[in-house]
Amino acid sequence: MSEQKLPTRAEDFNEWYNQLVLRAELADYAPVRGCMIVRPYGWALWENIQAALDRRFKATGHLNAAFPLLIPKSFLEREASHVEGFSPELAVVTIGGNKELEEPLVVRPTSETVIGHAYARWIQSYRDLPVLINQWCSVVRWELRTKLFLRTLEFFWQEGHTAHATFEEAEAETRQMLDVYTDFAVNEAALPVIPGIKSESERFAGADRTYSIEAMMGDGKALQAGTSHNLGQNFARAFDIQFLDRDGERKYCWTTSWGMSTRIVGAIIMVHGDDQGLVLPPRLAPIHVVVVPIHKNEDERARVMESATGLYQEMVKVGLRVKLDTREGLTPGFKFNDWEMRGVPLRIEIGPKDVEKGVVVLARRDRPGREGKSVVGREGAIVTIASMLEDIQLAMLAKAKAFRDARLHDVADYGAFKEAIETGFARVWWDGDAALERQIKEETKATLRCIPLDQPDQMGRCFMTGRPTRTQAIFARAY
Repeated sequence: MSEQKLPTRAEDFNEWYNQLVLRAELADYAPVRGCMIVRPYGWALWENIQAALDRRFKATGHLNAAFPLLIPKSFLEREASHVEGFSPELAVVTIGGNKELEEPLVVRPTSETVIGHAYARWIQSYRDLPVLINQWCSVVRWELRTKLFLRTLEFFWQEGHTAHATFEEAEAETRQMLDVYTDFAVNEAALPVIPGIKSESERFAGADRTYSIEAMMGDGKALQAGTSHNLGQNFARAFDIQFLDRDGERKYCWTTSWGMSTRIVGAIIMVHGDDQGLVLPPRLAPIHVVVVPIHKNEDERARVMESATGLYQEMVKVGLRVKLDTREGLTPGFKFNDWEMRGVPLRIEIGPKDVEKGVVVLARRDRPGREGKSVVGREGAIVTIASMLEDIQLAMLAKAKAFRDARLHDVADYGAFKEAIETGFARVWWDGDAALERQIKEETKATLRCIPLDQPDQMGRCFMTGRPTRTQAIFARAY
């Protein structure tokens, strides 16, 4: 790792992000433009995200499966709005085994169509419902402007696909999974998010309703961190997913889909990171604690390493993810900076004087400098370390929420709106005029992020038309 400093977030947030992803060894650029290589440290973070989500999916009755990477192009053409929405982003295979294919195959941009085809064969009766399936995979969307983790040509995600007997069941599933994403974002990633419903123009291609969780990044822009779609009967009709109901009638299913991708890694970086590098929430961090032994000669080394190794083993036994930094030829200062860059939540320093006194030095990543340092007794340090990690998790959420709330502006007119979106989110009274929504996007590059589920129990006046409305909406510029 280079000792050269990162650009500060204030001087160039975009370049700060790009360099941090590379220098913290989360990811690298691939030979194919727009693709990324996820490095082991980045993949370990994604594995922890997967585990936290997968646990929630299974607790709500979902099962994992795998569906093909290649989809007949004709499948996408069966649902009109779906193919229209995805056509510009498709990667199409026309040659296989040196022969032109009879039908072009699309590298999956999402799997509603191929899964709909399967469900049409699997579902015959109401007894087969609901079908609750999720898959972990990568998808390809031919993006022209890409950014590591946030928007790449190929990215990793999970996509849930379910089928139900009624609209009410499908809607309950859609909302349940939005709640799952909200719970994960808040309690695992320490990301305060706003759950809400998308406007018609921002809806997923082929959905009746799209819900999302919206997060504010460190530069005040929005990031859509997860989506849940009620697909109505659109895909059921396109793929003839029917079932024999209790009354003996054949009916179309109601389907849903929902997904969260590796862009959540980008959200974690941009919300929590600082000018020294990553700051990772303990519940997802690849490494909870790094132990840095400090010594000048062999005599000191032997005593320090005995204490450091013993503490390391104790932490491993209680289930902490720990790294003992025994790299030679590097100064302690270099190691401190290196682990700060990687966002490890807690650093433990042990030198010869610490061994003599029976203490260790703890340094919190979320509080740089002296503020985050404390000296604790070597005996019983495990309890203090576990408690401190939990405190770091909660403090990171509180800090991110305070940042967002300070930049969530309630505005009553277009002039104030334009000012608000320069630094954060604009919360406005909104009467749902689609033409005005387009005008706002064209003039300010701000989009309607969501209509929050949590609405005030009062009337207001639309900030653009002055008409009375009960609805508030969130607008922002977004990634």
